[in-house]
Amino acid sequence: MTLHPELDRITQRIIARSQDRRARYLDQVARAADEGPRRAHLSCSNQAHAYAGAGDDQGALATGRAPNIGIVTAYNDMLSAHAPYKDFPDQIKATARAAGGTAQVAGGVPAMCDGVTQGEVGMELSLFSRDVIALAAGVALSHNTFDAALYLGICDKIVPGLVIAAATFGHIPAVFVPAGPMTSGISNDEKAKVRQRFATGEASREELMASEMAAYHGPGTCTFYGTANSNQMLMEFMGLHLPGASFVNPGTPLREALTAEATHRALSITALGNEFIPVADVLDEKAFANGIVGLMATGGSTNLVLHLVAMARAAGVELALEDFAEISAITPLMARVYPNGLADVNHFHAAGGLGYMIGNLLDAGLLHPDTKTVAGGGLAAYATEAKLAGERVTWEPAPRDSLNDKILRPAADPFQPSGGLVQLSGNLGQGVIKVSAVAPERHVIEAPARVFDNQEAVKAAFQAGEFTGDVVVVVRFQGPKANGMPELHGLTPTLSVLQDRGLKVALVTDGRMSGASGKVPAAIHVSPEAANGGPIAKLRDGDRVRLDAEAGTLEVLEAGFAERAAVSADLSANSAGIGRELFEVFRQNVGLSTTGAAVVV
Repeated sequence: MTLHPELDRITQRIIARSQDRRARYLDQVARAADEGPRRAHLSCSNQAHAYAGAGDDQGALATGRAPNIGIVTAYNDMLSAHAPYKDFPDQIKATARAAGGTAQVAGGVPAMCDGVTQGEVGMELSLFSRDVIALAAGVALSHNTFDAALYLGICDKIVPGLVIAAATFGHIPAVFVPAGPMTSGISNDEKAKVRQRFATGEASREELMASEMAAYHGPGTCTFYGTANSNQMLMEFMGLHLPGASFVNPGTPLREALTAEATHRALSITALGNEFIPVADVLDEKAFANGIVGLMATGGSTNLVLHLVAMARAAGVELALEDFAEISAITPLMARVYPNGLADVNHFHAAGGLGYMIGNLLDAGLLHPDTKTVAGGGLAAYATEAKLAGERVTWEPAPRDSLNDKILRPAADPFQPSGGLVQLSGNLGQGVIKVSAVAPERHVIEAPARVFDNQEAVKAAFQAGEFTGDVVVVVRFQGPKANGMPELHGLTPTLSVLQDRGLKVALVTDGRMSGASGKVPAAIHVSPEAANGGPIAKLRDGDRVRLDAEAGTLEVLEAGFAERAAVSADLSANSAGIGRELFEVFRQNVGLSTTGAAVVV
């Protein structure tokens, strides 16, 4: 079908905006590709250092005639999502060896769990860990001895950090290798109800712990549709996974076969063969537009609004909030996965999953079909599902009809006509709101403000019974410069309780909300942030605030607001404890949330 004219217009605007930056980037990539890996040009001493730990692969590496894969891994065994990666390097090495190539673990990158650090000091390092991951992957690849790279990463900041690194080494082919979601535990709805009961004192800590352990119970990605699973979706829509790879459970024969197939594919697309696909060619403006479409069609995490901007900058592409909002406006919401519904990603995958969605969106003209992908050809290769035939993977056409229309619906008959992400602007600055899980009657909230400088103060006010009427809860000094822009997901049960009591409630913050948050209207990523003297720092208790997701406005309805002086806060406590000392240089140099809240790009 013909490409949707609005998607074409928005993409052409991105191309025009990115022209100079993208040209410089592609020139740099071309020069690096012309030089190629230095493996064959290293001195004998350099090569001996590079191959000394390679065991049986030393001879093949020394000849320099076979492709060598660099593995960048985010393995650790305290993250359920990354624990399955333990054995991946050995499998990749064996597969590469059998195919006449080699593979080496080029390096590891940190992987922190936002589920562990929610509401804790460590969450203040979370967003910056993305840039650390990019730096660590850059160090791994700096040895310049690899013909392709396999990236083993899944969760919130890990995939964006790895994509930034992959783009920086854009002359090297890159295949991202997922590990899959854990099997389904108790329903997300049941888990959320126990959390709310605990917030009101109706459930004991023992009940809460039993509920959480029943939800997060084994290896694999958490099964709700938060940032981690939004990342996996993104890798397919942008052509960096093999088709159908995202949501196959760990430890299954198909999962192992997909990992082997990713290895074969990496060996096939190096400059040594006839199908060279440097990742710079995959990560173009159309691929990022497709990624935004996928984010909106699935109701994905608002964290990706930050991450996609930073990832794009690394590839010479300049995205703006208006791109997200305008693509959202033309993209139907096709999926209902928790927190936007009761299903989890396993149910979504069984209903037809990404293969169904990509095929349907291509038919509707809502995806660019002509992007390059690691699978070769265009995006139509991703309208398929992976099947096991013996020990190898085959791909069959994905279902043309949803197998469960309570979870997955066609673009022509969606759950909602738009993706639900709205850009907000007004005298409080710029921000975004995700309304795909917010009831329509709550899309416009006008109420007095209660202003807080941290989320603990909000919880204390709740426990003291101070919220008795409609309220816009403002939590400021939560931006990247102030304290690293932590997620404020810990406020979700509290605000949900107030909303369930019949109050009109909204959140306004220069911080982030988790991809697991949903039903409370939240204006997030407000920029400029309070620590930069943004308008949010001028708010006072009682100010009338209007959040209008229908008009796309965020306004303070008080005369003389613009003339007020911005308040400052004592942020010295944010500089010490649990590693925060190490990140002072990040806080001082981080960019605005509208440009990805990044340090390295």
